[in-house]
Amino acid sequence: MAFSIALAGKGGTGKTTLAGMLVKFLVRNGKSPVLAVDADSNANLNEVLGLKVSDTLGNAREEMKKGDVPSGMTKDIFMSMKLEQAVVEAQGYDLVVMGQPEGSGCYCAANTLLTAFLERLRNNYPYIVIDNEAGMEHISRLTTSNVDILLIVSDTSRRGLQAAVRINELTKNLNVGVGKSYLVVNQAKDGLSEEALKIVKEANLEFAGTIPKDDMVYEYDLKGQPTINMPDDSRALRSAFNIFEKIINE
Repeated sequence: MAFSIALAGKGGTGKTTLAGMLVKFLVRNGKSPVLAVDADSNANLNEVLGLKVSDTLGNAREEMKKGDVPSGMTKDIFMSMKLEQAVVEAQGYDLVVMGQPEGSGCYCAANTLLTAFLERLRNNYPYIVIDNEAGMEHISRLTTSNVDILLIVSDTSRRGLQAAVRINELTKNLNVGVGKSYLVVNQAKDGLSEEALKIVKEANLEFAGTIPKDDMVYEYDLKGQPTINMPDDSRALRSAFNIFEKIINE
């Protein structure tokens, strides 16, 4: 069974960049192949990883719902073929993009096939990294396996920390089994203030550490360069690797 690590957090906290760093960490430490899943409707994990995406799982689901199945091909075979085509292969890891949420109408049959495909797919990888929107509904809707680690990413703001607390509470109320939740504070100039630490402590959310603000991350993003290619002297990358080492090997 694959070991799954999901990332969540409010917009602008850098969770997708952190997801790319996590993929890099796992590959470098011999835990490949890794399956990266972009479950954010505003998909951009492929940009962080430097990959081109030609299709999404959502597109495959839409085509099946519309009945765009070639004559002589069953829906099961068609869906399997389309979903296989949606997997982007890279060195040490693969990427699948969920795509936009479905429109109106019944998606029951298509969702059933999609869920079955993801279950088969995940059995081929020892580690899975899932980049999510704030909230975990898409995991409970599209997969049946539990999440071993949930990394909740926040910035140093009070609103960011409160959003992290709400996400943690939401996972407890949804039909999603989370092995362990950790808070990672990104883009931090200094350590957390006493007030911030109080918010985290009262929420009973384990604090994994901070990742400093790093101009290199901003420069790579501004130039459209994949942040997964940042060199090892990146302050953010070093701090992220230290956090990953602690929580995965704990």
